[in-house]
Amino acid sequence: MLTLAGFAVLAYVLDQLTKWWVSSTMTDGQITQVLPPVLSWHYIRNSGAAFSIGENVTWLFTIVMAAVAIGIVVQARKLGSVWWSVAMGMLLGGALGNLTDRLFREPSFGMGHVVDFIALPNFAIFNVADSSVVGSVILICILTLKGIPFGGKVPPADASPVSPAGAESTND
Repeated sequence: MLTLAGFAVLAYVLDQLTKWWVSSTMTDGQITQVLPPVLSWHYIRNSGAAFSIGENVTWLFTIVMAAVAIGIVVQARKLGSVWWSVAMGMLLGGALGNLTDRLFREPSFGMGHVVDFIALPNFAIFNVADSSVVGSVILICILTLKGIPFGGKVPPADASPVSPAGAESTND
């Protein structure tokens, strides 16, 4: 539980600090080259999701992010794996970071625009919360492919099914 909380707080605080920094030092639409031509800061306010999809249903993203955050908190006590805790913490921190924007930024409560600023060539402009969510999804995929359960207990590969007490199997 502490691992989940730690990664959630880390993702959330980094996201909010970087958004505050960009909002207070750049103007809307400003582009600042960081590592040309690979990385630049491009300050935009996004009312939609990735690639500005769903700009007219901002309220729906607010509800989805709140539901994801609640779901993670409810399921957190079932976690038994450190790596699943890391993944869920990153997902929670990212969801809460963008949810904070949706709730408290202009134009209105629940309809706020998310601050995006990290720009790579030929790709969407995103933020630290988005990076945290994507990183958590990649980790979840790896954990799933490796067969590491959410609860963290993996039965030994050579374990045979237990037969009922006192029963012996004979093959005559």
